[in-house]
Amino acid sequence: MKLHALPAGRLRMRESVFRPEAPRDALIDLPVGAFLIRHPLGNVLFDTGCHPSVVEDAPARWGGLARLMVPIFTESEALPASLATTGLGPEDIDVVVCSHLHPDHCGCNGMFRRATLICHAAEREAARAPDAAAKGYIEADWDQGLPVEEITGPRDLFGDGRVLLLPMPGHTPGSVCAQVTLDRDGAFLLASDAVSLRDHLDRDFTPRNTWNHDLARASLAEIRRLQSGGARVVCGHDARDWRDLRTGAAFYA
Repeated sequence: MKLHALPAGRLRMRESVFRPEAPRDALIDLPVGAFLIRHPLGNVLFDTGCHPSVVEDAPARWGGLARLMVPIFTESEALPASLATTGLGPEDIDVVVCSHLHPDHCGCNGMFRRATLICHAAEREAARAPDAAAKGYIEADWDQGLPVEEITGPRDLFGDGRVLLLPMPGHTPGSVCAQVTLDRDGAFLLASDAVSLRDHLDRDFTPRNTWNHDLARASLAEIRRLQSGGARVVCGHDARDWRDLRTGAAFYA
């Protein structure tokens, strides 16, 4: 089994969203990523990043949200180009796991027409709510008419303990992490926005863009427990994490 970390966009946002001590006018650049898991029983994508069209016209797809998170990447840094470096294309993907349904995590879902999407039921409910757009859910990204398998608890994706989907609510109602256990390189916890930045885990605080702070802190505690058990936590948008990762065609096994 192999694990590829794939660049899938970059964003610029106000740093105070993530660090309360930051000056109000300070900005932070955030990597956006996806992960390809090549399991003997199927190829899995965990998240799909930003849709490439936002490079040219983010407001056309994201509306007012484009003022809060500004794309600063090129098409060569979007998921289709990153996935191509592995020798695979959209038709080779069997499963797309949605950590949650914000547009920087599910923007390319619609490209994987042969895949089954897996998403937490609470996340789909949140994305359908009347106030969903105000909470960052963009229908053009999350609702592509693909078959969706909803989960409500942990899921052992292939029944062998090697790819575990773990609900970690807080950032959103249905946020999900993935624990991937490899033969040589050990366990990785793909945290997505359950841990956007390493500071949140190390200093035990939750960012402003959190749906439920109590649940988010409980998820942080569980992720910390998994980390103490040997899992390497990969944060959703931490630039230091991404600098240290093998990306693209390089892989973990």
